[in-house]
Amino acid sequence: MEVAVIYLGFLITAYAVIANDVIQTLGTFIASNHKTKWWYLWTFASFILVITLCYGWFNNAGDVSYGRLDNIPLPEHIPWWYLLAPLSLLIITRFGIPVSTTFMILSVFSSGQVIEKMILKSVLGYSLAFTSALILYYFIAKRFESKASLRLMDKKKQKPYWIIAQWFSTGFLWSQWLIQDFANIFVFLPRRLNLQELIVSIGAILLIMAYIFNKRGGKIQGIINQKSNIQHIRSATLIDLCYGLLLYFLGTLSSIPMSTTWTFIGILAGREIAINYLLDRDKLKISYAHILKDFGKVNMGLIVSVIIAYAIQYFK
Repeated sequence: MEVAVIYLGFLITAYAVIANDVIQTLGTFIASNHKTKWWYLWTFASFILVITLCYGWFNNAGDVSYGRLDNIPLPEHIPWWYLLAPLSLLIITRFGIPVSTTFMILSVFSSGQVIEKMILKSVLGYSLAFTSALILYYFIAKRFESKASLRLMDKKKQKPYWIIAQWFSTGFLWSQWLIQDFANIFVFLPRRLNLQELIVSIGAILLIMAYIFNKRGGKIQGIINQKSNIQHIRSATLIDLCYGLLLYFLGTLSSIPMSTTWTFIGILAGREIAINYLLDRDKLKISYAHILKDFGKVNMGLIVSVIIAYAIQYFK
């Protein structure tokens, strides 16, 4: 029974985490390459995933979480109620609501001190992302995000170096996100995987990714599609590069897990305000409404995770 809970927990968690968080890293990539066959995009993302996962496994003696589960040991016994967290995340994902998978999944395995550190690091991530994006796009919006420049891009054949830049920035961002969120995906499994466990887990994750790419990101992709100019490769490249650099910086600060969702929402919020302030101030009120709505959704994950964590303590 407990073995079934462990592997079922892994499968549900892997699907829910990737489906919920795919918009952060691959959402702009999917939106700006909507005419490209889905399995081309899947092959590219799968290659990056396998390389990142195998490198972490080999370099960290079987620890694919890159040390982010060091302070979150695997319990001796995992009864059925540990599935409450991934099942709740799965249901929320099916409704297209982006939430913090870190809080939803890891809080039920963590102590109060670890949860507090995760929250503080996530708040720092949101603040840095919002400020960085606001400043960056304030200076580059007129050149790179203006309606005139984007219409000009539409009339001409897309320059090859922007296409290459987007694929490189997406690959970099995807690898940095994986390093952060492997802890969420693998929290139900042993902290050190043997070769068989590694191969089986890779196969399961690749199948999950194939389904998500085939669906073009699912309902949560709508959050990306409603943002300004997101379908243009140049805009997508800048977002991915900014986000990837922030994740790399935050990852070097400490091995404490953090909510990448909060960082991503912070980037979109700062970007929307800067672009609409410079180019279309009539849309500022709409932008504020979207920002508050997105922020409310990600905080839902924090509230639900705390409730689930208390529920599991009650069952214990």
